[in-house]
Amino acid sequence: MFVEQYQLLIADDDDAFRGALCEIFEPFFRLIEAQSGEEALELASREDVHLALFDMHMHRLTGLEALRQLKEIHIVAPCILITADYTSELCDDAAEAHVFTVLKKPVTKHDLVRTVATAVDAVYHDRELSGRLLST
Repeated sequence: MFVEQYQLLIADDDDAFRGALCEIFEPFFRLIEAQSGEEALELASREDVHLALFDMHMHRLTGLEALRQLKEIHIVAPCILITADYTSELCDDAAEAHVFTVLKKPVTKHDLVRTVATAVDAVYHDRELSGRLLST
């Protein structure tokens, strides 16, 4: 499935980190930004979401809780969870919730972009966008 303009939902309560993620991906996606899991879900109920990047630790809803609910709205969208508290238990919980992968903070730009490119290729089979991402 090829999408003309993919929409990437980025949810993180850290304005600086969310801004850095937006700066990396702005050339490739239409961005939807949220400061919380609740806001992300509210936006996702109105917008098509093709990919999602969520921080684990946000107020009220964790990133994993929000991603579980997002998968009910956008079943296909690959979801990537980013956390400083990377554990095998969290990875198991994320896999059970059909999260595409869990990245450990601090995450390098290279690993982040490679993961998003892999998700685009795996789910949407869009090698052109995946290649453009990998060439950055």
